[in-house]
Amino acid sequence: MSLPLPTASNRAVVTGASSGIGMALATELARRGHSLIVVARRGEVLDELKARLEAQYRVTVEVRAVDLADPARRAPLLEELAGRDVSILCNNAGVATFGPLAALDFDYEKAQVQVNAVACHDLILTVLPGMVSRGTGAILNVGSAAGNMPIPNNATYAATKAFLNTFSESLRGELKGTGVHVTLLAPGPVRTEEIAEEDKTFVDRIVPDRLWVDTEYTARVSLDALAKNKMRVVPGPLSQAMSVAGNYTPRGLMAPLVGRFYAKLGEGQAGA
Repeated sequence: MSLPLPTASNRAVVTGASSGIGMALATELARRGHSLIVVARRGEVLDELKARLEAQYRVTVEVRAVDLADPARRAPLLEELAGRDVSILCNNAGVATFGPLAALDFDYEKAQVQVNAVACHDLILTVLPGMVSRGTGAILNVGSAAGNMPIPNNATYAATKAFLNTFSESLRGELKGTGVHVTLLAPGPVRTEEIAEEDKTFVDRIVPDRLWVDTEYTARVSLDALAKNKMRVVPGPLSQAMSVAGNYTPRGLMAPLVGRFYAKLGEGQAGA
């Protein structure tokens, strides 16, 4: 098994491509010869990415500066993609909040559900019929180890990732034998670069450096897993530990423990 072969007309779509895992996925796909449609809010960053990837890998990169949290703004993108030959979809865009739900911003919590769950669902509904009819395609959904467990003080994020985790694994069952691959990426802490001590967040300080994985490694192993049509890829020791804990630790024990940890993240967010 392998990823769909790149052609002059098909495109790999990567959302949240302006930073982190999304940018690394776009770069790794370009390195493998795939032309791209990159999606994020920050068009100027995407333009820089386009220039770099086209110069370095001789692929075509199309920029779509879209706020996926806004249904009206993502509608033209969905309409376009319905008529395009989308070979690979990487649903990576996502946001998170920390702290008690009652104290968080109403509109931002609703936007988080749109980005993390509804937009991903919309994009899959849009491109999947074409993939099935062509008998080839690949979908990588960036869920989270957080989606395996209840997390007080991170309730909206954990719930949206639980949706994406379960949806991805359910969809695989429907697509068996169609030639369309679906893989769930469930990362824990991922770093783009080394962080100076004075710039470290609460999470940076309590998670030892050896437990972090970088975005380039995450992108590479994720696309390798997608090529093999693996159900789930969990890069790094901390991600794997979180996955095991979320699946096998009684929820009545797990929720208070992780809730206290995420409350600390909320305090850090409020003070930022």
